[in-house]
Amino acid sequence: MTITLQFQPVGDGDVEEVVALWARCGLTRPWNNAAKDMAFARAGANSDVLMARLDGDVAASVMVGHDGHRGSVYYVSVEPALQGRGFGRQTMAAAEAWLNERGVWKLNLLLRADNAKVRGFYEAMGYEVEPRLCMARKLTEKGRAQSLHSAAAAGKPQPPSRKPG
Repeated sequence: MTITLQFQPVGDGDVEEVVALWARCGLTRPWNNAAKDMAFARAGANSDVLMARLDGDVAASVMVGHDGHRGSVYYVSVEPALQGRGFGRQTMAAAEAWLNERGVWKLNLLLRADNAKVRGFYEAMGYEVEPRLCMARKLTEKGRAQSLHSAAAAGKPQPPSRKPG
């Protein structure tokens, strides 16, 4: 029997449960405040966090948004005990529907390069690797400091510090 999840926007009372799901799925990182990420997404007109419950418990979630041109998803999550039952595909379908309702015609994904399992999941859904280079820059001093701290903790080379001049 196939179970169809019903997705809805996360409510104020759902935040802690959804963040806990993200943690159980290994999606959180010490340098990212997941609750703050969620609050930011929920406050914007071009983003939201969707969730579905199964037997009263949070079963799946996705943060979805767009920049007016392309869509993005983050924190795509299915309760680990429920994985392999098609709920990941349903989660992505909910995010794609959310974007389609807003006239967004393309969804871009960012994956960690070493995550072969997740890459296979998306490829099976028809997502393709495009010849693009993803670059980023922290826009705040706090963000830059966190990035340097994370790199140092991971033993990565650090860029030279720059002083305004």
